[in-house]
Amino acid sequence: MSTNQLQLARALDLPSRTAMLNREHSVQQFWYNNDDLITDAWKEWEASEIDASTFTLDYSLLDKNLREAVQQAWQDPSKEHLVKALLEEVAPGVFQFQFFDPERLAVLRGYLEQVWNSNIPMRPPYGIVLNRRGVMLDKRSEGYLAAPSFQAFYNEMLNTYMRPISRLLFPEITGYDTQTFGFSIYYDPSTDASIRPHTDASAVTLNINLNLPGEEFTGSELDFYDQVNGNVVQLGFKPGTAMIHRGNVPHAAKPITSGDRTNFVLWLFGDRGRLPAQGAQRTEIEAKERWTTLVTTPDGYAPF
Repeated sequence: MSTNQLQLARALDLPSRTAMLNREHSVQQFWYNNDDLITDAWKEWEASEIDASTFTLDYSLLDKNLREAVQQAWQDPSKEHLVKALLEEVAPGVFQFQFFDPERLAVLRGYLEQVWNSNIPMRPPYGIVLNRRGVMLDKRSEGYLAAPSFQAFYNEMLNTYMRPISRLLFPEITGYDTQTFGFSIYYDPSTDASIRPHTDASAVTLNINLNLPGEEFTGSELDFYDQVNGNVVQLGFKPGTAMIHRGNVPHAAKPITSGDRTNFVLWLFGDRGRLPAQGAQRTEIEAKERWTTLVTTPDGYAPF
């Protein structure tokens, strides 16, 4: 690999926001033509500009109780009740739990600040009004965050934690969780303040807050709509907490009124975007089917 890939990538001119919002052909061509260059630039950036001893992305960033319970379940699936005990149902079909250790989040946020300041072209999420500081996380998306250590960490979150927990809570999604998707999203009162009611093109969604302790914001609650009785449950995030729910649960992000909120949003779905049928029955599966490494090949399908 040439040692000037990073310099060349930084010299690229990103398509305009208008072009990206309109998904003009030139935008797709930009990412296609520069894919190898940008991927190599991320490798060079991480090797030359990131202090691995300071910004180590690994399981130590996760909540201690969660990682210990998950580790025990992987070793002995009959102990998965230790994981379930950490998951609180806060709305019908919506569970909340501590995902990241709040005291360790500064490591991840520091890494992401280095990402934002890298000047390497990144593709924001089109599907959520081109969120300005958001970035695509999954390899299936053009312009994704291709730094090797981040990709290893991202896939660990999905495969070691999200998939078995999803199967534990929503067993009917088994088989509709072979493919992954992810992006970051950033809420700010002056730019991207809210998201209207919607459902996700996922079997399961995991929404993880990245705010640091003391990094306060007001507003930006999530409204979850109960389709059975019409009730709305409003929930808020604390540093490092996560909410997990089926993708077909309607929800919305209320306007943020002060401060900033940043989250990872991770999805699982089946091959070529297949989802469980609406109202699919909760087919029970054995615990060992949840705590099993899934052998699959990314199919390249991206919801947006």
